[in-house]
Amino acid sequence: MAYPEDSPVLRIGELSRRLGVSDHVLRAWESRYGLLRPVRSAGGFRLYSEADARRVRQMQAHLARGLSAAEAAQAVIGEDSGVRAGPDPTNPRSPAAEPGAGTSELSGALQRALDGFDEPAAQAVLDRLLSDLSLTTVLREVVLPFLAGLGQRWERGTVTVAQEHFASNVIRGRLAGLARGWGDGHGPHAVLACPPGEHHDLALMVFGIVLHRSGWRIDYLGINTPVEELAGTVDARHPDLVVLAATLPETLGPVTEQLAVLAQRAPLALAGPGVTPRLAAAVQARLLAGDPVTAAENVGWPR
Repeated sequence: MAYPEDSPVLRIGELSRRLGVSDHVLRAWESRYGLLRPVRSAGGFRLYSEADARRVRQMQAHLARGLSAAEAAQAVIGEDSGVRAGPDPTNPRSPAAEPGAGTSELSGALQRALDGFDEPAAQAVLDRLLSDLSLTTVLREVVLPFLAGLGQRWERGTVTVAQEHFASNVIRGRLAGLARGWGDGHGPHAVLACPPGEHHDLALMVFGIVLHRSGWRIDYLGINTPVEELAGTVDARHPDLVVLAATLPETLGPVTEQLAVLAQRAPLALAGPGVTPRLAAAVQARLLAGDPVTAAENVGWPR
């Protein structure tokens, strides 16, 4: 049965599942920006409409283009009222004037929560970050620096193995949620993997999330992928790009010849601190430089 767009028929859980946005973020967008306009049911539950769902989708589209949450909400509300909204750079209180306000404090809160095995607190911080900032900003300025610092602290012995595993798994779960549906769409197609012996793929997941937000479809093979299995996937899927990520050069050395053959089958790119320009040139692969967010933004579309 079809309902009018403004009919309040959806509970927040259903709205969250349908749109892939956590209920915490939806509530934040409702309370801070007035993006959602629920009504109370006879039983006291908030009910949302298809118009609310549409506004959330518009919000997601603006966030994917790099707007902060405040800017994106302002744009959606302006579109709803027929007014083109945007930040005022001359106003010191404008959201655009302080795009990083509070980021360092929230980054510290995230580290404290994860170091203390407090997943609810960590998820609340991540919800706050994603409601206040664009996804690329959160990934570039919070998630990636946290992961780099976590690795350094583990090497120095200032965090335990248990703390490192706990934090990595919480971040992995959040990234997996952001990656949901990244194989959908009609854009170019990329296969992402790590070579044999490589067990660190969170940066590659970040790369894939940003690449998908740029319109790409993603097949994700993940850690420790045998090159022959990767080659089989390439033959079956015919991707526009294959990306192999490595943190240590010794994982790529033993498979250099196989990678050179793979590069003849599909466009190949290498990424990560384990890749040198010399190695990329030797296998005739493209070298993806910079952090994973920047690297994904610079990939471009195949010609």
